[in-house]
Amino acid sequence: MLLLYALTIFIGATLLFLVQPMFARMALPLLGGSPGVWTTAVLFYQAALLAGYAYAHLAARRLAVRPGVLLHAALLLAVLAALPIAIPPGAHPPADRTPVWWFLGLLARTVGPSFFAVSATTPLLQAWFARTTHRLAADPYPLYAASNAGSVLALLVYPLLIEPALGLQAQSRLWAGGYLALLLLVLACGAVVWRAAPGAESNVLRAEPVTPGLQPSALNSQSSTLSAWRRARWLLLAFVPSSLMLSVTAYMVTNIAPIPLLWTLPLALYLLTFILTFGGEVFPHTGMVRALPVVLLPLAALIAAQVTSPLELLLPLHLLVFFVAAMVCHGALARDRPPPHQLTEFYLWLAAGGALGGLLNAIVAPLLFDTVLEYPIVLALACMVNTEGRTLNTEREAAEMPPTTGDAVLGSSQQRPKAGTASAGRGFSLQRSAFSLSDLVLPAGLGLLTAALVLGVGRAGLGAAPAGLALAFGVPAGLCFLFARRPLRLGLGVAAIFLASGLYVSDQGRLLHAERSFFGVHRVLLAPSGDFHVLAHGPTLHGMQSLDPQRRLTPLSYYAPGGPAGQLFAHLGPSRRRVAVVGLGVGSLACYRRPGQAWTFYEIDPAVERIARDARFFTFLRDCGADMPVVLGDARLMLAGAPDGAYDLIVLDAYTSDAVPVHLITREALALYLRKLAPGGVLAFHISNQFFDLRPLLAGLAQDAGLAALAQDDVVVSAEEAARGRRASQWALLARAPKDLGALADDPRWYALEAPPGAPVWTDDRSSALPLLKVR
Repeated sequence: MLLLYALTIFIGATLLFLVQPMFARMALPLLGGSPGVWTTAVLFYQAALLAGYAYAHLAARRLAVRPGVLLHAALLLAVLAALPIAIPPGAHPPADRTPVWWFLGLLARTVGPSFFAVSATTPLLQAWFARTTHRLAADPYPLYAASNAGSVLALLVYPLLIEPALGLQAQSRLWAGGYLALLLLVLACGAVVWRAAPGAESNVLRAEPVTPGLQPSALNSQSSTLSAWRRARWLLLAFVPSSLMLSVTAYMVTNIAPIPLLWTLPLALYLLTFILTFGGEVFPHTGMVRALPVVLLPLAALIAAQVTSPLELLLPLHLLVFFVAAMVCHGALARDRPPPHQLTEFYLWLAAGGALGGLLNAIVAPLLFDTVLEYPIVLALACMVNTEGRTLNTEREAAEMPPTTGDAVLGSSQQRPKAGTASAGRGFSLQRSAFSLSDLVLPAGLGLLTAALVLGVGRAGLGAAPAGLALAFGVPAGLCFLFARRPLRLGLGVAAIFLASGLYVSDQGRLLHAERSFFGVHRVLLAPSGDFHVLAHGPTLHGMQSLDPQRRLTPLSYYAPGGPAGQLFAHLGPSRRRVAVVGLGVGSLACYRRPGQAWTFYEIDPAVERIARDARFFTFLRDCGADMPVVLGDARLMLAGAPDGAYDLIVLDAYTSDAVPVHLITREALALYLRKLAPGGVLAFHISNQFFDLRPLLAGLAQDAGLAALAQDDVVVSAEEAARGRRASQWALLARAPKDLGALADDPRWYALEAPPGAPVWTDDRSSALPLLKVR
């Protein structure tokens, strides 16, 4: 019986976390490959999970076994009509506003029914199991570990095995087959519990106490009611790791390494912490509690100092801090889990906390903050809930504890259970604790000290030096460690350091403007030299303009006259009358336009157009292309509406930071570009990327389509050229015949791009970026 239930829950969880990356992969071509796709999708999945858990709670509490089995079987059967999962034909996001609500509606119509039905299965099966006569029925929570084991397996298997081997249609069919297997297993589980509890006893969940000493004391409670405080504690402990998971994902993808493959790592760790806490205390909870300040404070100092490299050190540190924080919160939840008759309500509050975390990150934070400010906020909150105390045995004992004047909701507790009560031992508790004025005064003093140090090292010219950063942020972080035994004080101290860090000017330059959209965070900076305005998306430069009036209209960075882009427009530009540019940036390329030419820009993010047209920062469009139309929306969708043969030159420069825009470099996308390209036309691809080598892919596509291809690796830029605004870049040119490439075909700086053996050819149905990942 145990094996049957564990296997069914395992397969259900595997299906839940296979459909998430699968559907995100289906939706990416419609939404430009933005990290916002993943954040919004996770919000939907958390909301659907909450709905599924609510259904499971009501079914378990209101229905006897047999009606409950029949109801869930009918639901699973009804969902078959919505399979296989696919994007409806003609689905297009809005071009003039945020696509968040459109995407949520798309998710609800397509993946929503099946996700709801499968998500309800885990808590419902645990409730059924608790009604059987199995010896472990009084504590079915270890089955939750089986659920999360299936989730982790799915997240690992999808990018490594399924995505490289199967197209999206095949993936969808495979998922539908797995759903059928789950349906049969659920019916088998229902048959078991149907026979195991045929009488009136099946109307309620078992509430027998378990063997003392084997489970947390909260599980021994016979209380039939739960206090509002305990429910709020569950909600908060579920909220923090959920929001932190999305926050660390957004921060890493935006500021460190914009690789979509990283989206799944925090989620996998998030699920792993459930396995390690609910499946048994693999790591001592007290050790996790004490480890959190040790790992979090160095990270707080690095975030405050805006340190984004080296990648091989920062990524593990961010993930380690998240892992420890999630272990603390989920370990506290595991220790405070109620008896089986309150199991479904417990899961309902966990799902509600997770959904609130997704709501903050996907909806609220982009409206309130210009940067990923929710990350430091939730890190500080994680410190505040890092409370070590003793878990009380019953709700009644918690209610009988005398309140203390000035009790803080978030704080440490030195109170102990009354004599004679069972104790769970050293653990995690969000009990009320004494509050002192020093919990506010000391963090405020730390913030003032940090601000003084930041300003001091800046005036001394040490702001970007390691010694200056260590003094400005390392010293305050070390002092903050003295607050480790007072969680409220610790969290406020971390928040004070983050607040004071707003005075710091990084080596990227002084922040002039920041704007956040569904597609990311865009920052306009004044370069440290004071000579340029720069548009940055995380660590990636998207364009720059000189403040020197003599050079103000000279394209810079990847588009400098001496680089591949300059050569392209010097040799081929004059003969091309109609030009399309996919990706606006700051509008640098506009100043390559010749008299009589008609140019059109395609840009997916309205925020980018607003910044490019703001003359306070950039004037390329105003001075060189005031009459150039900017078509908002995904370039591939918008180009489809242009007349065939409309352009003599199409430049593809649409990259969200350094992420790979999969849907813009597939066989189908190339066929579209060729239809829109006039005879003798040229396709130019800007393929600079920190993490992926796109040359084999372009070579494979060119060979597949029978095109001539050239490439140039302009990777050596002198210090003098860099000081004048030039940056290294890689470009590739594709044309129907070598003669269409003109003089560039004989230019020694350009080489023939030939496909190596096994060169990938991406399609809309099948693609994997792993073979293109650069190995350093």
